[in-house]
Amino acid sequence: MSQSEVKPNTAPAPTREEFAALLDKNFAKQSAVEGSVVYGHVTAIENDYAIVDIGMKTEGRVALREFGAPQSQDAPRVGQEVEVYLERIESVQGEALLSREKARREEVWAQIETDFKANKPVKGTIWTRVKGGFTVDLNGATAFLPGSQVDVRPMRDISHLMETELDFQIIKMDRRRGNIVVSRRVLMEERTQEQREEAVKNIQQGAIIEGLVKNITDYGAFIDLGGIDGLLHVTDMAWRRIQHPSEVLKVGETLKVQVIKINPETQRISLGLKQMESDPWEGVHERYKTGQRVKSVITNITEYGAFAKLEDGIEGLIHISEMSWAKKIPHPDQLVETGQELDVMVLEVKSDKRRISLGLKQCGDNPWEKFAAEFPVGTEVTGAVKNITEFGLFIGLAHDIDGMVHMSDLSWSESGDSALAQYEKDQEVKAVVLEIDVKRERVGLGIKQLDADPLEGEEGWRKGAVLTCTVTGVQDGGIEVSVGEKGLTSFIRRNELSRERAEQRPERFAPGDKVDAMLTALNAKTRRMSLSIKALEAAEEKEAIKHYGSSDSGASLGDILGEALGRGEKSSDDKAGDKKADAKTADGADKKADDKKTTETAKTDAKKADKAGEADTADAGAEAKAETDEKPTAKSPTAGPPTAGAEAGEKPEAKSPAAGADAGAEAEDTKADAEAKAEAGEKPAAKSPTAGATAGADDKV
Repeated sequence: MSQSEVKPNTAPAPTREEFAALLDKNFAKQSAVEGSVVYGHVTAIENDYAIVDIGMKTEGRVALREFGAPQSQDAPRVGQEVEVYLERIESVQGEALLSREKARREEVWAQIETDFKANKPVKGTIWTRVKGGFTVDLNGATAFLPGSQVDVRPMRDISHLMETELDFQIIKMDRRRGNIVVSRRVLMEERTQEQREEAVKNIQQGAIIEGLVKNITDYGAFIDLGGIDGLLHVTDMAWRRIQHPSEVLKVGETLKVQVIKINPETQRISLGLKQMESDPWEGVHERYKTGQRVKSVITNITEYGAFAKLEDGIEGLIHISEMSWAKKIPHPDQLVETGQELDVMVLEVKSDKRRISLGLKQCGDNPWEKFAAEFPVGTEVTGAVKNITEFGLFIGLAHDIDGMVHMSDLSWSESGDSALAQYEKDQEVKAVVLEIDVKRERVGLGIKQLDADPLEGEEGWRKGAVLTCTVTGVQDGGIEVSVGEKGLTSFIRRNELSRERAEQRPERFAPGDKVDAMLTALNAKTRRMSLSIKALEAAEEKEAIKHYGSSDSGASLGDILGEALGRGEKSSDDKAGDKKADAKTADGADKKADDKKTTETAKTDAKKADKAGEADTADAGAEAKAETDEKPTAKSPTAGPPTAGAEAGEKPEAKSPAAGADAGAEAEDTKADAEAKAEAGEKPAAKSPTAGATAGADDKV
């Protein structure tokens, strides 16, 4: 076309105000900032790119694939206005760097943020599995779905939910980090709660409804009742014993159940299947009575026994203790097995607790009754030691039963521990049957009863008896002795060896020595006796004082025994015919006896004189006034017998009245004089009352 053919532009030129308005509008729309969404016009389509003018100095290019499929409605057209994301105003090539995909994502994020603030559900599709959950596409934005938020109950297989548009609730969002967390469970719980409330209103307790087996666990099955789930417990599936719900039900199975309980607060429904049948426990007392023998089938074996089926819905327990009379069974499966038919006896029926106790051993002969009939009490038996415990022996007997020998029935003389140490396992022993308790299944035996009781025939063994013992051992605490012909052992403690502390030395004795001791205690049941040499010495002294003197006279045991020996010798001389002895010979014999007295006798008399000196002072003064000068002076008991001169017939010297005043001083000197004379070997001037009595007896003879 030539220039002459060009038509002139007849349109009126815009005024200055109109041009300014158009310019402001254009600049307002194109407040382009990197990292934001801007508007542009498609000016051309070249190859696989769309040229977009965003009103800048340069244009930008956007890949056609970012707009979608070529035939789709989102495909760009020349002159169309589109939203693009401005990543950079000018790239290396001098073009604006634009992106339609990022622009769409910004649009979605803006919409998601609006829905999150309004708490509205969003649409999305689960398209892949990741660690801990799944990835969800929210119309261009990627979100994370935790595994616990897929359904109300944990689900292992969600293949039927993949690539399906579902509703989700946004529970967390961070636009700066590009993080979105969604949940499907929240929406399902809200819907389930509404359906549950509506279903609970329409379901009545005791009603029979139809349901679908949704899930099976070890303790029961969950039944879908149409909007609400109910639990069918394993114990409510059948009257008989069920090991696992899978024996009765299958997932997806439709069945009728009875509503047995509804909890309005928790909105939980308990279902029952066996309640739709008659209860077999009704009238069980009439069909099964105590002592009745019935047939059964073993259905289950546990550590404590076995369950036996009597009829459909009725089972009883055979406890492990009711399986055998004599054998100790480690586990019931050693005697019975599942499916085995057995004859059992009904031991107890508790219909209120739905329990029946059964016995297996009661259907056979009782070995305890057989043993009691064959081996009555007092019979001698023989058996091997099966077990040794801290309290005795267990011996195997006839009919596979065990008898016990208590440690106290092992020996008459030895202690239980010592006697127990003499036996070994599997050792053949003899014993005597002491007791048979058929009801408690016990047999008491005794080994020491094979020999006679060592106390039998020892009638003289009573408290206070004097026994001759043989020393068998010496210890620091005392001596061990053997008593009697049968050798009953005992122990004499150290403090019972003598009255004198210096003589309480066990080393004074040696094994084999013979000693006399007094029996102070005897327990015929435990065969224990207490012996004491100290008690024997005390008893002998008491007996001597009783016959020959008084404990108040001040005479010691030596004085009394000496006196007894002197009387014995005098009696022998009389029998020999020495009747012509005069008084002087008797006095000489008295002097000899006095010389043999020990120093302790003199000290004892001196002490008694010292104690009585003060009391006799007043008596001496009174006696001095009453007596004349010709008569002998009266003496107090403390003064003792006459001196040697008086014994020879000399007249005692009369005392003056002043002698009464000096009597107290003389009494105080008595003890010192007596001790001095005793040390010098002289005859004491003061004699004990026993010596005086002896001299008087000799004078009469």
